[in-house]
Amino acid sequence: MLLDTDPKIKNITAVRLVKVFYPLVIAQTEAGEYIKVKLSDEQLSDPLFWETARNIRKSKLWVPLGVHFHQLLANDWIMPTA
Repeated sequence: MLLDTDPKIKNITAVRLVKVFYPLVIAQTEAGEYIKVKLSDEQLSDPLFWETARNIRKSKLWVPLGVHFHQLLANDWIMPTA
């Protein structure tokens, strides 16, 4: 099941990454609000994460962001099956 089709899920919003430069990632919500994405220590030190984030920004894809903690979701738009 997709996260955005489940009406119980209200703590996730769609964002576009608009700035990606170490050590910051800035995202824009569908409402136009800019949010600083909080990154883990693992993400900060992972070159693959930074390359992927730059590619997502360049492609202008919408990605899920947790509303409360402002963190990107690891499982993308797919709800865990467990």
